[in-house]
Amino acid sequence: MTHQQSYEHKRTSADQAIRQVRDGDTIIVPTGVGEPPSLLTALSEQRRSFRDVKVCQILAMRKYGYIDPATTEHVRHVAFFFGGATRAGGQEGWIDFIPNYFSEIPAQIERGQMPADVVFAMASPMDEHGFFALSLGADYTMAAVKKARAVVLEVNPNVPFAFGNCHVHISQVAALVESDAPVMEVGLPKIGPVQQAIGKYVADLIDDGSTLQIGYGGIPDAVVMQLTGKMDLGIHTEMIGDGIMTLVEAGAVTNRRKNFMPGKMVATFGLGSAKLYRFMHRNPGLEMHPVEFTNDPAIAGLNDNLVAINATLQIDFLGQCGSESLGHAPYSGTGGQSDFVRAANRSKGGKAFIVLPSTAKDDTISRIVPSLSPCTHVTTSKNDINYVVTEYGVAQLRGKSMKQRTQALIAIAHPKFRDELTAQAKQLKIL
Repeated sequence: MTHQQSYEHKRTSADQAIRQVRDGDTIIVPTGVGEPPSLLTALSEQRRSFRDVKVCQILAMRKYGYIDPATTEHVRHVAFFFGGATRAGGQEGWIDFIPNYFSEIPAQIERGQMPADVVFAMASPMDEHGFFALSLGADYTMAAVKKARAVVLEVNPNVPFAFGNCHVHISQVAALVESDAPVMEVGLPKIGPVQQAIGKYVADLIDDGSTLQIGYGGIPDAVVMQLTGKMDLGIHTEMIGDGIMTLVEAGAVTNRRKNFMPGKMVATFGLGSAKLYRFMHRNPGLEMHPVEFTNDPAIAGLNDNLVAINATLQIDFLGQCGSESLGHAPYSGTGGQSDFVRAANRSKGGKAFIVLPSTAKDDTISRIVPSLSPCTHVTTSKNDINYVVTEYGVAQLRGKSMKQRTQALIAIAHPKFRDELTAQAKQLKIL
């Protein structure tokens, strides 16, 4: 049977394709816009015909019908990372959460610590050799493809065929459906004066020839917008977005001075505009790889002068960052922040930046605090912290004592809170 004949044999409707799922199964879905809308819509519509099915994913983008507190005994969402579609359910307790380092999810799948019975994923059209590209989310999905009983693809001509280790062969596919709807677009976050001020402090500390990991958010994007005049930057990141594409178009990213995989941008998922997805298509300067490759600190740290830029919600005098919860209430997840902070610390000449506005709720709450709010999930530890940046300056904490850290953090806190923070530090016998 030829590849095309096999394709035709496996092509079916979404309603039929989801019959690959059995009661008790765990379905693995890629990060973000790698999620297959036709398959998840069909699953949602038929969810009451299933029992004890779990859908596991980092960053669900749409609130499908199955994300429903009334039908969790049929189909239940399990988050590796919360976003807008799942955050309320996580805080109310009817969406489950599995703590993880993004880089280690594939190993947990391979070892059976996370089940992977079925894969639902978006894919590019098949090439002449019988391969599809999971370019929008290679992440942990490639590991799940190896373990799953059934791989079900939603093939869409708007999904780019990217290079790298992100390909699935028709022989690995149990069923496929076709769709031609535009891939979901995600715009750049809003950038205000606070984000711009933080971005300038960080950009001034990034040297020509550095290799960048850039997280999602207004502050990381504010950094990107101020790097267009840099030279010979490289990219080794988890997410490729429109900001990175802008740097390529400006000539700031060339990847020429990368010592690890020179000439190549490396990422594990794409999230952005239709223009970005076109940019990813058969781009010889871009490779999409599984997250155990892109985010492994030992691998990412092979890049000299690796710069990691990630945001947090709160930081305490010791340097602990709570980036994923508001007290006990889950907000997002660890994602790749810890992976890349540790990678930058391993890198020769590396710099790890944690960025945050100095206040929250219209300047009524300081994000720099003596100790994290009770039950806050610690994301970046006191032992891993390096640079901390607010709109008031930069604190370099690595190698510093608790007293020195406290003084440096108070110096970049909002002025209205500095006296209060100093008094608290004295009460705690730190100063």
